[in-house]
Amino acid sequence: MKPIDTEIFKPDFSEFKEKTKAFYAGEMDKGAYKSFSGYFGSYAQRGGQANMLRLRMPAGVVTKKHMAFTADMIRRYKVPRLHFTTCQTIQLHDLGPDAAGEIMEAALDAGIVTLGGGGDYPRNVMCSPLSGVEKDEFFDVLPWAQAAGDYLLTFIKAEKMPRKLKVGFSNSLRNQTHATYRDLGFTARPDGKFDVFSAGGLGNQPKFGVKVAEAVEPEDILFYIKAMWLTFRAYGNYQNRGKARTRYMQDALGGPEAYKKAYLEKLEEVFASGEDLKLHLDIPSLTKEGDGTEVSHRRASAQKQPGLYTVEWHPIGGQPDPEVFAAVSDALASIPEAELRLAPDETAYIINLTGSETKKILELTKDSARSLFETSVSCIGASTCQQGIGDSQALLAACVEAVRLAKLPDQALPQIHISGCPSSCGTHQTGAIGFRGAARKVDGAMQPAFTLYVNGRDRQGCETMGREVGTMLQSRIPDFLVKLGKAAAQSGMDYQAWNEARPQGIDEIAGEFLV
Repeated sequence: MKPIDTEIFKPDFSEFKEKTKAFYAGEMDKGAYKSFSGYFGSYAQRGGQANMLRLRMPAGVVTKKHMAFTADMIRRYKVPRLHFTTCQTIQLHDLGPDAAGEIMEAALDAGIVTLGGGGDYPRNVMCSPLSGVEKDEFFDVLPWAQAAGDYLLTFIKAEKMPRKLKVGFSNSLRNQTHATYRDLGFTARPDGKFDVFSAGGLGNQPKFGVKVAEAVEPEDILFYIKAMWLTFRAYGNYQNRGKARTRYMQDALGGPEAYKKAYLEKLEEVFASGEDLKLHLDIPSLTKEGDGTEVSHRRASAQKQPGLYTVEWHPIGGQPDPEVFAAVSDALASIPEAELRLAPDETAYIINLTGSETKKILELTKDSARSLFETSVSCIGASTCQQGIGDSQALLAACVEAVRLAKLPDQALPQIHISGCPSSCGTHQTGAIGFRGAARKVDGAMQPAFTLYVNGRDRQGCETMGREVGTMLQSRIPDFLVKLGKAAAQSGMDYQAWNEARPQGIDEIAGEFLV
């Protein structure tokens, strides 16, 4: 497979700059601009006074070169806000109209593609963030995920699909990338092969994927991606945008088995076409060794490579301080073979560190979450996103403050997931506790609220969509979580054990706060 020549994207930048100027001049409405700008990985923020720009980081890998570029843009354009997304990308926020266009053009020269980051295109390919360094993984799926990302870039200039296409790779049963319910997912097996799942997704009418193939050789994954694209083009709903995602094809075609049959027909066409899609990868090996320094810290974990460590860095809400991000970039520049990996829960991992390097990175990232609860996931929220209903970042900040004031012990509350709208960018349907933006009328006036979901699970083989319990006013959610955490702590158990021991406990406590 030949890599795509990204130079083909450059002629499009001038049109982006022209139409962005027209939008800010009031000559283009927000709907038309959104439809146009998504192709470039950029959208106008709520209020139409600034843009965001999504930097694709294929498979969640942020190399030192890409970190340095991002840090340079932060400093040059004084970018005030970053967001690590649940699709393992980096969003730059509060950009002026000139900055958005200039950064995306410079990014391409630095090897970062923003095009296709929004709109009806293949999105950033996802991968288990610690693939290649995790002790209990089945095998390193990262090289295959990166190859898939390169291949999917070739579809950005192809015929437009009904809606976005999300592809994920998982290296273990942890299923962090939700590969079993993506549009297309590849899950590692102990024998070094993949099982393939298709036509799943979160959001309205969520569905788990259909297992369409087992024991697939990694070298053959592009055949399966091409078949997915052909299936979506053939059966995706071009008329009803609300149903123009792959998961709706399961019902449209008559159920999971009928969908599987349709997909396998396309797969057979791809194999019969004679197109050479077999991968031949030279997979590099890590040569770095430890320096003999041992580290014991809750945010540091030993890699499968002896003597090397990974540091976990989770800025609250997935929003790192731009200055801290730039400082981490500066530090990594002099650390051999180190890189940053983004996770689907908005955590960043800095990998391939010796013990002494680990201590340095731990100090730089000391603004990280202090507990499991503080690693909670939140989309960017309605104060920024035009599609948003609830201000998810403000809710998370209020909850963190309340839990800190209550001095709840770690593990008394789980990691929660907050989405500002039904799109599930905060993956609220997969969390032990999830919230989705809503609104409720109280005393004749609409009040911000969130719908509560409980007991979602993403582990492969145990996947469960969260059960909807009811709706709470946003102002009451911090008190609800404090009461819930106190109940678990007073039992002497962590939240997970308490919830399993008292399966109706969360409903009983939530009942006091529902509207």
